Order: sequence, then C-alpha cells, then structure tokens
Amino acid sequence: MDYSVWFALIVLFFAGGLTPGPAVMLTVSSSLRYGFRAALLPAMGVSLANLVWISLAAGGVVAIAATVPLLLDALKIIGVGFILWLAWLMVHSGTRDLRSEGIATPSRARLFASGIGLQLANPNALVFFGLILPSYFDASSPLWPQVAIIMLSITVTEMFGLSLYAALADALAKRFQNPDFVSWFNRIAASLMVASVLYALWSTTQL
Repeated sequence: MDYSVWFALIVLFFAGGLTPGPAVMLTVSSSLRYGFRAALLPAMGVSLANLVWISLAAGGVVAIAATVPLLLDALKIIGVGFILWLAWLMVHSGTRDLRSEGIATPSRARLFASGIGLQLANPNALVFFGLILPSYFDASSPLWPQVAIIMLSITVTEMFGLSLYAALADALAKRFQNPDFVSWFNRIAASLMVASVLYALWSTTQL
C-alpha cells in the first residue's frame, strides 16, 4: 500500500472517528456511568466489529449486499432498531454518583458485546467500510497484506479516539460528581446517537 494512500485513509477515518457518532456516544455514556476502564470495553467491541467490516469489505461481501436492495434495507432496519434500543438503555439505566458507591458495573461481556453490536448495526459503518474503504485497496498489489495494515491502523486510530472521549467523560463526571448531570448528559448523548443513526439511514437510502 502506498504511503500517501495509507495516510489519506487514516486522516479520513480519524476525522470520522472523532465525530460524535453512535460509537462515541456509547463510549462517553459508559464512561460517565461506570468509569474510564469500563468504557474501554465497548470501545474494544467497536474495534473488533471494525475488523469484521474490513474483512467483509475486502472479500466483497458488503458490495454484494449493496446490490440487493431488500437485504440492505432489512439490515438497515435491524441496525437502526438495535441502536435505538441502546439509546433507550442509555437514558433509562442508572447513573454513577461519585459521592456514594454508585451503581454496579455490568459484566465485561455485556459492555464488550454492546460495542460489537452497535458497530455491526451502524449504517455509518456500512457507508465507510462498504463504499469508501474498497477504493483504498490497490488491485495491483496482494490484498491481504493491505488488509492487515488497514486493520492495525484503524484499530489503533479507533481506540485512541474512543479512549480520549472516555477519559474526558470520566474527568467530567468526577468534576461534577452529580448523578443528575450524568443523567441529563446521557439523554443528550442518546439524542445525538439517534440523530446520527437516522441521518446515516437517510444518507444511505440511495445505496
């Protein structure tokens, strides 16, 4: 893979990764409720789901799915429904009160799975990994070394961005030490998550 192509891809993904989308909102909300370390679990789940998307894009599976409108629409509906459910949980679940013991942290598996499920269901991921990423592959070079480089680069970039958001959210929660603040912030985060996924759904109607 040419260095300039790799650099352009990283800049594109880094800019998109720092945009407050569903993955960012899930990580921020998890950090506010359970703390920085717990928030890294959904972030790692998102990163693992990215590897699945990259593999599917490299194998042409996503491009094939995009040519079947009914299948694509069904995947979008399921994905949006899952993310709306996560947003509902974000609003109605307990909040951390740093003045007391707070609430119990969910199991690691549950937090990790929430990140995987969200990113696999995210229409934004369909756009990036299905339509944009394949254009960065060099057809004249072996495919799988390029896939390995992209996987490593995107994983590092994703984890850096989400970890940064998680750290900022944790610091914010510790500063305010107010469960009402966290509750309202979760509502805002859930609203942004819903707005993001609905926009993604609208923007992919022509796929």
